[in-house]
Amino acid sequence: MKNENQNQANAFKPSQAQIVKTTWSLVTPMAAEVGPLFYGRLFEIAPETKSLFMRTTIPEQSKKLLAMMSYVISNLDKIETLVDEVNALALRHVQYGVKAEHYEKVGQALLWTLEQGLGTAWTNAAREAWTNCYLLLSGVMIQAADRKMVA
Repeated sequence: MKNENQNQANAFKPSQAQIVKTTWSLVTPMAAEVGPLFYGRLFEIAPETKSLFMRTTIPEQSKKLLAMMSYVISNLDKIETLVDEVNALALRHVQYGVKAEHYEKVGQALLWTLEQGLGTAWTNAAREAWTNCYLLLSGVMIQAADRKMVA
């Protein structure tokens, strides 16, 4: 990992990984609502992203999103082993037309969705843990995409 990723990894603590895992376990029973809520919010704050999802339905895309997130979250304690898979995910996103500037809006939509779904379980500690987790993973993805664009 580059120094930037290492700094982000250092900001994401093991205790925060546990918070992300615990709060995610509260979200997964609401999977049918979470995906549409997330995409609705994303399209509201970043309408330009809607065209990126024309090849699939929102329910289908929601299942993919939640499955990938569940996999990544279940492996947060092995973050170094996830890097290759996250890089591959980033390269697929480049093919779909995702740009670096989209990641900030996706993060905003994700945090908003979690806040809506978790209610009182959305504490300051949960917000910080999820923010650090997202910054780490999206940072890895943005760097992978940048390397692809340069190559």
